[in-house]
Amino acid sequence: MHFTKMQGLGNDYVYLDCTRYVPEDLPGLAREVSDRHFGVGSDGLICICSSERADFRMRMFNADGSEGEMCGNGIRCVGKFVYEKHLTQKTDLSIETLAGIKNLKLSVRNGVVDLVTVDMGIPVPEKPRTLDILGGEYLVYPVSMGNPHAVTFLENIKELDLSSIGPRFEHHPAFPNRTNTEFIEMIDRTHFNMRVWERGSGETLACGTGACAAAVAAVIAGKGDREVTVHLLGGDLHIRWNETDSHIYMTGPAVTVFEGEWQEGH
Repeated sequence: MHFTKMQGLGNDYVYLDCTRYVPEDLPGLAREVSDRHFGVGSDGLICICSSERADFRMRMFNADGSEGEMCGNGIRCVGKFVYEKHLTQKTDLSIETLAGIKNLKLSVRNGVVDLVTVDMGIPVPEKPRTLDILGGEYLVYPVSMGNPHAVTFLENIKELDLSSIGPRFEHHPAFPNRTNTEFIEMIDRTHFNMRVWERGSGETLACGTGACAAAVAAVIAGKGDREVTVHLLGGDLHIRWNETDSHIYMTGPAVTVFEGEWQEGH
């Protein structure tokens, strides 16, 4: 099985061209390839499939084998993959996901895709709520980007022990389907730092849908503007929440790391 390892701001996935053949047991395959000691090493598996509703269909599986609705960093790499693998010549693409159809605009230089802008659709914020986590109270702003997010604003997030508190947010009873959690430290109204605990994968270097959710929460909380730069552990994303149509747009890089062959029963 030929695979491509790609990353967006360090949020890395194993990519498969499934337009002709789809392997069996994708959840099990995701767990195997994601293992950073016995597998390829990744935050999960992304399959690029044919679609009757869009140019392509993206299926993404977290490192624990659970299927996610969307991945902002992952879908940028999907755009790069299908263009550079000559599956399409389009630079404006539609990608079907479990969170709906997303539209991509590719920036191409000398035949190579370097930046991708994604129309992430219309976010759905909910009323803020207070959670009791390990004896502390956290005000969180739930936002759906087609997948669930809980955003909380803190100071000195570098010192957070995410391995302890992250799972408590993910599995909190307030979120019956579990949630992704964004920990935000505001710098000013147009810049903030972010760490993320992703549902099914743990802490990752970046999360595109999470950065969008955090930008929405910052506006709702009166802390941020509608156009921001999000500083993640893996790099920066540019997020714009359009006031006219309420769509949110994410721009960031997509990088191919390496390609290889995965042997069944390796």
